[in-house]
Amino acid sequence: MTATRSSHVRWFLIFWLFVLSAVSFLDRVNISIASNSIVEQYGFNNIQLGYIFSALLAGYAIFQTIGGMLADRFGSRRVLAAGVLWWGIFTALTAAVPSQVGHALLLFISVRFLLGAGEAVVYPASNHFVARWFPVQERGIANGLIFAGVGVGAGFTPPLISYLIFYYGWRGSFWVCSILGCLAGAVWFVAARDTPQEHGRVSKAELEQIHTGLTVPSSFNRKSESPLIPWSRVLRSKDVWAVTISYFCFGYVAWIFFSWFYRYLATVRGLNLKASAFYAMLPFLAMAVTCPLGGLISDRLTKWRGPRLGRCGVAVLGIGLAAAFIAFGAQVSNARVASVVLAGGAGALYLSQSSFWSVTAGIAGPSSGFVSGFMNTGGQLGGFVTATLTPFVAARFGWTASFLLAAALCVVGAVAWLLVDPEASLVEP
Repeated sequence: MTATRSSHVRWFLIFWLFVLSAVSFLDRVNISIASNSIVEQYGFNNIQLGYIFSALLAGYAIFQTIGGMLADRFGSRRVLAAGVLWWGIFTALTAAVPSQVGHALLLFISVRFLLGAGEAVVYPASNHFVARWFPVQERGIANGLIFAGVGVGAGFTPPLISYLIFYYGWRGSFWVCSILGCLAGAVWFVAARDTPQEHGRVSKAELEQIHTGLTVPSSFNRKSESPLIPWSRVLRSKDVWAVTISYFCFGYVAWIFFSWFYRYLATVRGLNLKASAFYAMLPFLAMAVTCPLGGLISDRLTKWRGPRLGRCGVAVLGIGLAAAFIAFGAQVSNARVASVVLAGGAGALYLSQSSFWSVTAGIAGPSSGFVSGFMNTGGQLGGFVTATLTPFVAARFGWTASFLLAAALCVVGAVAWLLVDPEASLVEP
């Protein structure tokens, strides 16, 4: 490679983080599609199924900050590769729970908790990578592309898992997911490096382009570390708390779609298996489109009018629109129309996704994995609450009430962004 010709290594690695993101959500959402088969085989009820869903989110939430700290300390390459191998193993172990074993519920809860612990590294480590490989003006689209994998992975899960279950049974579908994860992790380990200067295929032109917009010192690497931000400074930051509270609301709403939407369409709206699988794809396909779109809009507005409008404004707009779509869609009588409107709510919500991760990368510098992991703990606690509270509210007050509660939390999440200063810094000068 010549010095005058720029390479595009960072974009290939972002594409592979998109792949890992898609695989991670395939491994999370597959159990909701397989839930009917699991319920029939083990005799679980919806409340017990909620415990199983919650177990993954509990492990995922608890290990978020730890995963981010590991990425900051050891680099995104090794930490992500180890995490993918871990969750591939526990995806396979989910399928290994015997049909006639005693305490099957406890085994499912334990395996899914450990699966969640392994998956906890994926987004904090990805944000660590973005902070070191991408200038500020490209972080919105970079994060948007990573999180587009959420929509693609979750969106193609219903037809893929339904197909695999039909031909190979629900256990076979989990084996396929495990193999895909391990292969994707191996490619990442071979292709990635922790910093652009460590990568032999990064040209001088690309390296200069990256360094012009970094908030992390260009000399930062695993052998010569900048001091990490102490806990006390993070806990005193109103900006960290505001994005974390907003991400709790975001996670609560998002996980209604990941955990319950398929069963809602099949059991409440009365759609058949084929229709449920199709309409259950729509929220995730909307996410796949709006994640990079929101990131692109955020970058353009940030360049034009600054991060207050580009990061915070896009987040407020996206989450606010999600509240309107979800509140309206929950009350539409036609099942198919309601599915489309609710999918619009999921898409609007994910317009804001890149703002969360771009802001935490910007304010945290060399501790981007740690701080974004802390924020994501809030998001996963929201998902954990969803897994158990949604069926409870639905049983007591109806499914419309469950969606209206989600819409109300969207309003809270949008308001929290008004308190965020996207140009604040936790790094001491």
